[in-house]
Amino acid sequence: MLYAFDSHSESDSLSKIFEKVNQAVVVIRTIEVQPAPFTKEGYTSMEGQGSGVIISDEGLIMTAAHVVQTADKIVIELLDGQEIPATVVASAPYADISLLQCETPPKNMKPAKTGDSDKVKVGDKVFVVGAPYGLRHTLTAGYISGRHKSNTVVGNLTALELFQTDAAINSGNSGGPMFNMDGEVIGIVSYILTQSGGFEGIGFAVTSNLGVELLIEQKAFWTGIDSYLLTGPLAYIFNLPQSAGLLVQRVATGSPYARLGLRPGFMQMIIEEEELIVGGDIILEVGGIPVPDEISGFQKFTSYISSMKKGDELTVKVLRGGIVQKLSTKI
Repeated sequence: MLYAFDSHSESDSLSKIFEKVNQAVVVIRTIEVQPAPFTKEGYTSMEGQGSGVIISDEGLIMTAAHVVQTADKIVIELLDGQEIPATVVASAPYADISLLQCETPPKNMKPAKTGDSDKVKVGDKVFVVGAPYGLRHTLTAGYISGRHKSNTVVGNLTALELFQTDAAINSGNSGGPMFNMDGEVIGIVSYILTQSGGFEGIGFAVTSNLGVELLIEQKAFWTGIDSYLLTGPLAYIFNLPQSAGLLVQRVATGSPYARLGLRPGFMQMIIEEEELIVGGDIILEVGGIPVPDEISGFQKFTSYISSMKKGDELTVKVLRGGIVQKLSTKI
């Protein structure tokens, strides 16, 4: 006996869900100043692009931290082409998740609803909307291929969790929403595993529950910096007075760490096959807590930073030009 399946009903359903949620998806354009490429001197402005999703009537947008963490200027573009400046209000780089606030809340906007990612199962069908290679509001569909928890924990011992998916994800999709078939956001696209530079069937998204916990409930503190962990031989090469430190790569204009006076790197180098920006400050301590040299030690370190609030005193000990200095400011 042969059975016929109606493929049209499934595609029609996906089309209707897409139409309902598409207006909440935004393109994020950024500008940041960084050292010129290896063959040049000075600084240059670099344009970046990613995706995001509006989750509130007030214009709150979830996206990936690596899209906006050190941006000097952020503009979001709506489906109708309207452009609105935005700022980072919360960020957890260790989970690659950030929250933006539009300077002017979008009018007549129906925000996307966040779903319960704990209910998502391997094998569930999902779809991703974003701007791969600048092709705005592109839909790709697939399945949840796996759930992965890292060894890093934050807050109340909540393990960082990622969804693995076979839905096509490429450059420009970063920060875009992953929806379930009810049109609810159950993940924020983080990154892909690739050898060619393009999508090869393995993409990852931060779960929505983790995003809500870190950004909405805990309001993770946005530092505005990009840094690289120096341990082992690198700690020795950079003459650190302790076993680990954070080499400051970039500092976003107007960020708390910029007001602190933290200095970014100014020269690009390749060390152990890693592209690093050197010459900037190396963070040794934050709030009296030394930079740990193992993942297990980052719980206390990241929890302290994430819990900082307006009015708190921010103190950072850095290694600058071979001299240990203490910087402080009120948030």
